[in-house]
Amino acid sequence: MQLHASETRQMAVTLLRGGTPNAQVARQLGLPVGTVGYWKHTDRAKRGECPGRHQPQCPHCLNSPLDAEAYSYVLGLYLGDGHISRYSQHRAPNLMITCDDKWPGLMNLAEQAIRRVFPGNKVCRVRKTGCHNVKVYSQHLECLFPQHGPGRKHERRIVLEAWQQEIVDAHPWEFVRGLIHSDGCRVMNWTTRTVGGVTKRYEYPRYFFTNKSDDIRKHCTDTLTKVGVEWTVLARGGDPFNVSVARKASVALMDAHVGPKH
Repeated sequence: MQLHASETRQMAVTLLRGGTPNAQVARQLGLPVGTVGYWKHTDRAKRGECPGRHQPQCPHCLNSPLDAEAYSYVLGLYLGDGHISRYSQHRAPNLMITCDDKWPGLMNLAEQAIRRVFPGNKVCRVRKTGCHNVKVYSQHLECLFPQHGPGRKHERRIVLEAWQQEIVDAHPWEFVRGLIHSDGCRVMNWTTRTVGGVTKRYEYPRYFFTNKSDDIRKHCTDTLTKVGVEWTVLARGGDPFNVSVARKASVALMDAHVGPKH
């Protein structure tokens, strides 16, 4: 990417504000027409002059309305399979939730929830091998997801702010659903028993949530406890990465509020 001096950009903006056409500014300053057009758009956006464009407000720092139920679900998705990135200094950060193509219903739920949280922003799907990234651009992503930071989530502290915890407490099942839909699953376990000399196979459903972050697993288990779900931790290779829900009554609760991926 070619970088241009700030003086050149300011000169171009001054000419554009004076009514000079984009193409003429580009020729005069030796710039690509696309660059001039982008500078004009961002300058007008900063001054609130983009016709027909809604300037989204931040539900957190500007106290505009927030769909708390949808946010609780998206927060769970983000802590599991989501991340925030910025490809260049000129573009807004983007939130991506990675959804496996095997679960189109889950992908639809993720997109619908993100649209409810960001009603003034475009939401799109980006195809990848075996999955899609459900993506939204917003300058306020780091306001709404302050857990964002350098490095992998399991290598740093993940602490919910007080206002986030209030939302999770008000909509705990949405938060649990987001976590399970991202880093969890519902499976059928089986065992055998000998009854009257005959070996019989028994199957039973079970939920798992698997995440390397101690903090994220604790957010999951704390919320499960609050909604009355009994859970245990199963170690794999010595690492306690798996939260298991296997008791019949607890599985029934999970089935009623979460259900299998689809």
